[in-house]
Amino acid sequence: MAILMSAAMLSCSGALATADKLKELQEQFDRESHAGGKIKDLQKLGALEFDAATQASKAGDYAAVGLIFEKYRDNVRQAFELLKKQQPDADRHPGGYRQLELEVRQGIREVEDTLLVAPEEYRPPLEIVRKDLIDTDDGLIHLLFPRRSKDVAKVPPAAEAKP
Repeated sequence: MAILMSAAMLSCSGALATADKLKELQEQFDRESHAGGKIKDLQKLGALEFDAATQASKAGDYAAVGLIFEKYRDNVRQAFELLKKQQPDADRHPGGYRQLELEVRQGIREVEDTLLVAPEEYRPPLEIVRKDLIDTDDGLIHLLFPRRSKDVAKVPPAAEAKP
């Protein structure tokens, strides 16, 4: 019985420590004014948010999962807007764009994994977050590879030579 009590207390203290760390990283993210630093903070914050979402999902608290992913999406938008403002030329400064694109891809995977197990009534907000993250990812890809993302005029097939 004492072992169960101590395990429960460790679990609760671990959840509180995670919540404190999440709050601390969110405040650090909000204070950061440089795009590169904001993206690095987003990577740390995202990992904690994904862990918190996983724990909430295991507990069956899908309302909290939705709120966590919505906050993550808002953080991604904030970092993307700051990056576009501070480094508008992704061809000359691709590092931040690449880091953010990788982070957004991870976020999309996390949301998709959650959608597989979420009850039907909690899926619409998660699907909106997924769509928003995919749109952001598409925007990042377009900025990183502008020549490849434009519609290329189709070249007619070469006429076959008849012997």
